[in-house]
Amino acid sequence: MQGGTRRETGVATVLNFLGIYKKGEVQMKVKSIILTWVFVVLAGLLAACGGGEKAAPSGQAGTKETKEITIGATAGPYSDQIKKGIQPILEKKGYTVKIVEFNDYVQPNNALAEGSLNANVFQHVVYLKKFAKDHNLPITDALQVPTAPLGVYSNKHKSLDEVQSGATVTLPNDPTNQARALVMLEQFGWIKLKAGIDPTKASEKDVAQNVKNIQLQPLEAAQLPRSLADADYAFVNGNFAIASGLKLTEALKLENLPEKYMNIVAVKTADKDNQITKDIIEAYKSPEFKAVVEKDFQGFQKPEYLK
Repeated sequence: MQGGTRRETGVATVLNFLGIYKKGEVQMKVKSIILTWVFVVLAGLLAACGGGEKAAPSGQAGTKETKEITIGATAGPYSDQIKKGIQPILEKKGYTVKIVEFNDYVQPNNALAEGSLNANVFQHVVYLKKFAKDHNLPITDALQVPTAPLGVYSNKHKSLDEVQSGATVTLPNDPTNQARALVMLEQFGWIKLKAGIDPTKASEKDVAQNVKNIQLQPLEAAQLPRSLADADYAFVNGNFAIASGLKLTEALKLENLPEKYMNIVAVKTADKDNQITKDIIEAYKSPEFKAVVEKDFQGFQKPEYLK
């Protein structure tokens, strides 16, 4: 008993020295000391576990997701517009941009519908709607773009007044662009179309009178510039004219382009309101793109948002 009393007295002396001997305070202060040491140990363990990693900045994921956009376009001005004016803007937004060039008016829409492209730029809305309906494709227009008009060119003649009976005239073989050429031929007084027809759907069958006795030769649009070697006159879509080295100012006559024949950005219907489409539209409407058009695409008919 005496030994136990001595030990208790020794403990009391120590506790009294530490200031925690007062009855009723001993348990609270001991608990406090224990908890403090527990927190110190846990903090050390956490530091050891996380020592090899850096905390990600607030709002940023540990791994950066790559954003990619694939845009299809016919070779020539529309592809060039994307390269010079649209791609740099999208890249500043963090996208990787891939441009796929086509030389026909069929594959770009098929690729878009299949999901190989996020958007394409080569056609007007009249062509798009007919193609989508004929092939049951879920694609739609998103925005008009600066457009090079259809023009009449010749390597053999300096004016339309030189047309002679039997002259060979090449024109697009796709329905909507062929209709545009036929309407222009009627404006020239070279042919007359049947009364009452829809001019946007005119075809060779709708020629009521061949006033100048011209020989019409429909060809794939991409082949029309080459036809200038043999044909008297050729109707060439603006993009293929420029891609082949022709200048819009060299045309004997340029189409007064109706708004419905302005070229467009086309996307899948389900993607019309997604972020990629919104960012593409924003790029086309930017002051940076407007400056590119004014510098490098003179003679193009501009949509309202660039005027």
